[in-house]
Amino acid sequence: MPEGHYTHRLAQDHRKEFAGQEIAISSPQGRFADDARAVDGRVLKTVRAFGKQVFYDFGGGDPDARYIHVHLGRYGKLRKQAVPAAEPVGQVRMRFLGEQAGFDLTGPTTCRVIGEAERETVLAKLGPDPLDPKADAGRAFEKIKKSSREVGGLILDQAVIAGIGNIYRAEILFELGLDPTRPGTSISREEFDAIWETTVRLMKVGVKYRKIITVSREEAGVPLSRIPGRERTRIYKKRHCLTCNDPIKCWEQANRKMYACPSCQGMS
Repeated sequence: MPEGHYTHRLAQDHRKEFAGQEIAISSPQGRFADDARAVDGRVLKTVRAFGKQVFYDFGGGDPDARYIHVHLGRYGKLRKQAVPAAEPVGQVRMRFLGEQAGFDLTGPTTCRVIGEAERETVLAKLGPDPLDPKADAGRAFEKIKKSSREVGGLILDQAVIAGIGNIYRAEILFELGLDPTRPGTSISREEFDAIWETTVRLMKVGVKYRKIITVSREEAGVPLSRIPGRERTRIYKKRHCLTCNDPIKCWEQANRKMYACPSCQGMS
């Protein structure tokens, strides 16, 4: 599932490519057809991401049909299209075409047209976004310190922090040497601040390079842009710890596979 770095980079790229253009919206598959008609032919104002959600903002006009709200989920894919576009391939939920380029969207968890009120409802259910310069990190800490749930599950919860996915949570806690099974009530403000600051830093790297990279240039021995696949992370899907060489522990936490080093992260 794409994490917050991906959606923010996607929004950034689509703002540059499509903002200010009249957009042709259709639904070759048919499931999005009614919504597509509500925004087809309108001028795109901007595109913004919040956590794993993306909002294509068409500005004024119908207040109940201002945004296309997309959440890719585990199976959502975007495929670039030229203009004129080729025949649709597969179950294309939405075809989005600007003046010179566009994309086909398949398999999203969410693809719908909403108004301002619905957008506010979506955002109200989410925790602060580490890539939002105006984020109130304290909101996330308040939820964590009051919860007996394990911190590895808490930071994956989008209602606590918006944007962290399975890879980032393992990498963040490993870098900080924190045991993922500790209850939220045991996390100090200092430890939370370290989680937040590490998340912001790593996600900004992800936005810049369009991929999750948690190792440093010094660790990799090559520029970050040239690090191959599985060498971009320190612990996710690894068998042995890169620091101490002990076996990595893998188990189900919050319905996703968690990876941690018992030695480096102080697990009993």
